Amino acid sequence: MDLGITGRTALVTGAGRGLGASVAMRLAHEGVRILGVTRSQFSLDKLLERLDGDRTHAGLAIDLEDPKAVDAAITWALSQDPTIDIVINNVGGNLGIDDPLASEDDFMKVLHINVGVAIEINRAMIPGMRDRQWGRICHISSIASLENQGTPAYCAAKAALNAYVRSVGRFTSPDNVILNGILPGAVMTKGGYWDVAQQDRPEHVNRYLQERMAIQRFGTEAEIADAVAFLVSDNASFLVGSMLLADGGQGRVFFEQE
Repeated sequence: MDLGITGRTALVTGAGRGLGASVAMRLAHEGVRILGVTRSQFSLDKLLERLDGDRTHAGLAIDLEDPKAVDAAITWALSQDPTIDIVINNVGGNLGIDDPLASEDDFMKVLHINVGVAIEINRAMIPGMRDRQWGRICHISSIASLENQGTPAYCAAKAALNAYVRSVGRFTSPDNVILNGILPGAVMTKGGYWDVAQQDRPEHVNRYLQERMAIQRFGTEAEIADAVAFLVSDNASFLVGSMLLADGGQGRVFFEQE
């Protein structure tokens, strides 16, 4: 399938490892120039070594947890290419804040990294996309946005992200600027939660796969990256504010609860 994105430029946050790196490599394979942002210079260097294609990729090592860093990242990205076509808002996480009664300040920190960064990047990129009548922005959400499969602050932040994408996507769609997102379930990433758990608590992992994953296995980074590549393609023009659930049957949103 021709995705129609060869020659485009994509800004990818959280690009140094995991899903961000996999998405960056998938898009580079399609002939997209990658502007990667991640907090680790080491991870960034490794990513740039792995990117293929005949375009000149670039990266910035900066921690987007700092609100001031978001403006710096936007300025850098637009200096690299003022006509960025694709944005992958991937940076996120729970920041280790797992107390259900965490303070408002802690909740807002999680909200910032999962939603606030995307809002500011989109504000900077969407006007140019609308002028050019083409843009694709994909947000990496989580099944945790639909049900209690994470810490309260994280679940709340991803739920807010879903609502943001659904509502803003309606506003931008007449100009062929398509906002959408993907809700991954349990995906095996190197050094991630399930990777560590498989080594430290194999019984827990096996039980989880049997009891919760209809597909009886974890998802792969490549499977999510393939889906994201479609969501930012020419072929996704009708997916206005859509949130694609990619969870291997993990979720129980519509199942009868015992």
